[in-house]
Amino acid sequence: MTVVGIIPARYGSTRLPGKPLKLIAGKPMIEHVYRRAEKAACLSDLLVATDDLRIKEAVEAFGGKALMTSVDHQTGTDRLVEAVGHLDLGAEDIILNIQGDEPLLEPGMLDELAQPLLDDSSLVMSTLKHRITDAAEVNDPNVVKVVTDLNGFALYFSRSPLPYNRTGAQVPVFKHVGLYAYRKAFLLKYASMERTPLEQAESLEQLRALENGYRIKVAETHFQTIGVDSPSDLERINKIMGEVE
Repeated sequence: MTVVGIIPARYGSTRLPGKPLKLIAGKPMIEHVYRRAEKAACLSDLLVATDDLRIKEAVEAFGGKALMTSVDHQTGTDRLVEAVGHLDLGAEDIILNIQGDEPLLEPGMLDELAQPLLDDSSLVMSTLKHRITDAAEVNDPNVVKVVTDLNGFALYFSRSPLPYNRTGAQVPVFKHVGLYAYRKAFLLKYASMERTPLEQAESLEQLRALENGYRIKVAETHFQTIGVDSPSDLERINKIMGEVE
C-alpha cells in the first residue's frame, strides 16, 4: 500500500510571513521538516504542496519534491486535496498531512500515525495524542485536548480542559498532536463536507469527521515536537537546533 507524505506550506502567515523560508541553524524551516519526514520508514513518497514559487524553488534546491497549488486555499486540508489530484493514487492509499512548521518533527511519529491504517483496512483516518505533564497546558486554549474510547477512537477534541475531572479520578489528560493520516477516498469526501457546528464553535477542523459519524483512530506518541508560530518561537527553535547541531 502506498503512503505519501504531503507538507502543505503557504507563504502568507499573519504572525510570521514567509514562515517556511525562515532560517533555522542556517537552513530554511521547510528543509528541516522535509529532511526529518523523509526518514520515516512508512513513506513511499514525500512532497511539499505550496502556493509560492520561492518555497518550491527552495525545496528543489535542497533536492526535495514540490508542486504548486492555488493561493486561494483556506486550509492545509484544501491544499492537500489539490496536491492529491496530481498524484496517481488508489482510493485506499494513505495520505499523511505533515505540518510544515515543526522542524523538530520525529520521523517515528509518522510511522506511528500511518500504522493504524496499515494494520486495519476499515480505518479511514488517524491522528496522534501525547500525555500532558505540564498542568498549564490543560487550561491553555492553544493546546487542543482529546479524549478517546477504550479502543482508542476519538470521542471529542476541545480547547477546553478535557475531561473535566469532577471527582479527582486518576485519569490522564492528552493533547492532540496535529498530524493526520487519511485514505485517499475519505480525504476527498471529508474535504467536500460542509463545516459543522462544533467544528465552527471550537475552530477545530477534525470535529467535522466526528460530527458526520466517522471514526478517528488516535495513537499515543511519546515524541515531543515544538511548532513555530511567532518570532519568539523561531528564536527558541534556533537556540535548540543550534545546540543540537
